[in-house]
Amino acid sequence: MGEFVEGFETLAQITRGVAVFGSARSQPGTPDYERAQRMGQAIAEAGYTVITGGGPGDMEAANKGALDSGGASVGLAIELPYEPRPNPFLTKTVTFHYFFVRKVMFVKYCQAFVIMPGGFGTLDELFEAVTLVQTTKIRPFPVILAGEDDYWDGLLEWLRNTVVARGKARPEDMDILMRGRTPADVLAILKEKSIS
Repeated sequence: MGEFVEGFETLAQITRGVAVFGSARSQPGTPDYERAQRMGQAIAEAGYTVITGGGPGDMEAANKGALDSGGASVGLAIELPYEPRPNPFLTKTVTFHYFFVRKVMFVKYCQAFVIMPGGFGTLDELFEAVTLVQTTKIRPFPVILAGEDDYWDGLLEWLRNTVVARGKARPEDMDILMRGRTPADVLAILKEKSIS
């Protein structure tokens, strides 16, 4: 209960949050890190608050991009044995013990999810968001698969040709997932969906 109270109190002023998820394993100087940094910068320059998991890799890169451009950079960190502390590019930080409380904060304070290439944690956030939108448990908002390479192509093909084809999801459920290869594409989606 205390984590909910702290989260609500700390994040209460955020009205234009956009979450950026991605791999914690991307290293500074790599193409993935640089892409996430450009994404954070573009989102912040468009007037949104960049909200990440507060950890290393793509999260750090997006936060750095936001901070370097003078924007708000928020980290919703989680206590994990292999992520010792939140990254240093944050204007506001809340650290959680429980994943489910942290997920509530992402959904409550974000108007869109931007998903950079990542692993199981990133996929967890992706499918959690899609499920909540699909089941109308939350307001519909953009879930954008970002990145300029073909990272998401196989997943999208499998979802269409196996999951939907076998009747495990409806064809219209695929509309929840949007593809924004570049920061400009992502900002265009946010504008089109009237994310203010």
